[in-house]
Order: sequence, then structure tokens, then C-alpha cells
Amino acid sequence: MTDWLAICRGAVDDVRGVLAELPSRAEREPVLAQGEGGDDTTAIDAAAERVILARFDGLDVTIVSEEVGEVGDGRWRVVVDPIDGSLNAKRGIPFFSLSIAVADGDTMADVEFAYVYDFGTGEEWTAHRGEGAFLNGEPLDAQRPKDEIEILAFEATLTSSVAEKAAAFVGTAYRLRIMGSLALSLCHLAAGRLDAVCSLKPYRSVDVAAGQLLVLERGLSIANADGGSFAQAPLDLEPRSRVAAAGTDELCQLVIGGLSS
Repeated sequence: MTDWLAICRGAVDDVRGVLAELPSRAEREPVLAQGEGGDDTTAIDAAAERVILARFDGLDVTIVSEEVGEVGDGRWRVVVDPIDGSLNAKRGIPFFSLSIAVADGDTMADVEFAYVYDFGTGEEWTAHRGEGAFLNGEPLDAQRPKDEIEILAFEATLTSSVAEKAAAFVGTAYRLRIMGSLALSLCHLAAGRLDAVCSLKPYRSVDVAAGQLLVLERGLSIANADGGSFAQAPLDLEPRSRVAAAGTDELCQLVIGGLSS
């Protein structure tokens, strides 16, 4: 049986090496190409992805990653965001992560194992389908999001998008946070540090495949804001819907209402 946790921890060490080799904005942010996901591929994105692909080389996997797209034809579908929050990483803001999800099929519902590592705090978030969610190896089984939305995290944010949508949440959410990593924001929701999360533009599976399993293993709610089943969302690079997540289905629908207004 493949030890996915050990492999993911090895990938963290690999990316740490990349961060050390590219210590400043000048080395990290040059644009090298356009990735398969549609965003610019910068030096730090390309270097982090390269070492992670090498880490999974030779395993029975199909890799879905932000820059190279889909490679391989193995049994396990491994959905990777080498650096979720790459703008933070490029600018030296310590809130970005490595996100890896392992699935035995090609939809969100097929994700078996999730791993998110926060390079700022050193926190390691994991989940196994049907076995719970964990922070640094300890179960997330106590603190939950509040019954009302005190803190809502906006992700995938342009200034224009925030200006357009923030007013719709007056009366629904007391405070807004713009963190810069959708994967980590979902983890913080799972830990009860946030009360709701939403993206202001359509997500890609690499951004949410790992974090969503932690949310679901905590019994929380996550849904597509623009229609279609979240559980059946394909593990590919096509953005189809914005995402909303909260402590209950009712609060999740409140968030979707704000996004749709």
C-alpha cells in the first residue's frame, strides 16, 4: 500500500528546498509561461511543480497539476497545487500551502486522502475519507464554526470583485477576511477558525480537492454556487463554478445567496 502521507511530507521538504533556492521576489516572480490552468507560470510555480512531479515519478498515478495539466495514466488520480497562494509566496507573505489530494476516481467524491501543508505556520492538515480530519496528527473534533457567520473568507479576489460582492454580505457576515489561499481557508473552516468561505471566481479542482475533504470529514457543508453537484465536480483544470462552504447547509445557502445577488 502506498504511504501517501510519507510521500506528501517528502514533497514538503522538496518545496522547502525550492523556497531556499529562490529566496526573494526577484527570483520567484519572473513569468516563464502560461500554465494549463490558465494562469501565468512563474519561476516559483514551475520549480515547485518540478520537484513534486519528480517525487511522484514511478508511482501508479495520474497527476493533475496547475502548470502541466494532466500527466500519466495510473490508477490513482493525484490532484496537486504545488503552491496555493503563489502571490503570497512570491511577495514573501507567509500564508501559502502545498495542496495534494489522492482520489480513486475522477470526481470530488472520489478523493480518499487529503494533505495541505502551511509553509507559514508549519501546520499539517490531513484527512482520510471516512476516518476524520486532522491537524498535526490530532483529530479536529472539538471546535466548530459558529452558528452565525462572524468571519467569512473571500478567496480568488480582485479588487473589483470584492467591491462588487462585499455589500451583499452586510447582515450575513460580520467580518471579512481575504487570506490568499483557498486550500488553507477551507482548512481553517474545518478547524472552526472561520465560519464560512467562498470564492469570487470559479475554482479549479487543484484549489479545493484536498481542503474540501477536511470540510466534509468535519460534517460541514460545501457546494457549487453556480449550479451542478459539487460532489460530482471533475478533478480537472476546468473552472466551472464558484464555491461556498460553511458550518451548515443553511449557512452555505446564505453565502450562495450573497454570491448570486
